[in-house]
Amino acid sequence: MNNNRKKLIIRIALLVGTIVSMFFVPWLLVKAWILPLPETIQKQLDEAIGHGFDGMIVYVDQADQQPQYYASGRHNRETKTPAKPEALFKIASISKLYDAVAVTKLVSHGRLSLDKTLAEYLPELKGEIENAEKITLRQMIQHRSGIPNFTDTPKFWEDPIKTYEENLALIESKPANFEPGEDYEYCNTNYLLINKIMGDELGYDNFQFIQEEILNPLNLKHTFSSLSEVSIDDVMSGYHVGYPHDLKTNDYGMHATAEDVGIFLRALNDGSLFTPEEQEIYTSIYEYEHSGWVPGYQSFAKYHKDLDAVVIAFYSTTDPKLYNWNLSEIINNRIVKIMKNQK
Repeated sequence: MNNNRKKLIIRIALLVGTIVSMFFVPWLLVKAWILPLPETIQKQLDEAIGHGFDGMIVYVDQADQQPQYYASGRHNRETKTPAKPEALFKIASISKLYDAVAVTKLVSHGRLSLDKTLAEYLPELKGEIENAEKITLRQMIQHRSGIPNFTDTPKFWEDPIKTYEENLALIESKPANFEPGEDYEYCNTNYLLINKIMGDELGYDNFQFIQEEILNPLNLKHTFSSLSEVSIDDVMSGYHVGYPHDLKTNDYGMHATAEDVGIFLRALNDGSLFTPEEQEIYTSIYEYEHSGWVPGYQSFAKYHKDLDAVVIAFYSTTDPKLYNWNLSEIINNRIVKIMKNQK
């Protein structure tokens, strides 16, 4: 078989593969990806609302420029209130960045050890969580513990408001997913336990420590530990496809404005949150960006080094198959492309 014929067969195979794969990709994702790139970020947000999101907020902090605030869609679907850039949002797993910073500071202060085991911190869990005597704090922070994820319990999100004890009971006595340190699996149970460990060491709620060590030094006045601390009208409504009601009254943990998250992320990435020793510890244990998901709320916090820019994006609509998550990532990438074009 000559080379030209081989190339022709490869091209045909690639074309067929592309056509077949497109039957399994929602056309909305294809459309969002191939549409001409808008000239401005605001136009991109407006376009995103046309793709089916109820509301969207974006905060951009780019070097040598004033921070920019964007919003589109609705703050509340029922009242038709326009989206507000200053609205509070459920930031979900972005809160793990704050937890990791808090652990870093406690380790630096000599109050926690990254190499101490779960059984040493919480001896009552020996025999209840497999490998508790081998799993280290470092492995929990890095999602390398092998502990099952309690939020993967069937129908968990239908009634997620539970205590530490109730959430832990969902996975107690279940076999480990892998031996500690031998694999990676994102797991909310790790941070459930980390928060318990920090609280026991501090003797008070660890969010108070986060406030004293992170929020107050950065003058962040719009970051809160839970729904109970905020005015419900300040919270952006969230909606899940197939569920008719507003989800903002469900308490999923930390609430913050996009600006507050952006200021925190800038400080995390430029090192101003840390002493040199703390910086070294943090770099060895966790990442410098994060995303979050709970029903009705998708959040993204990312620093783009090539632009020296922090971009925070909030989306107030989720769906069971996570198509909206993929759609959000397409839109996030397009926002960055717009920024590069403007630069």
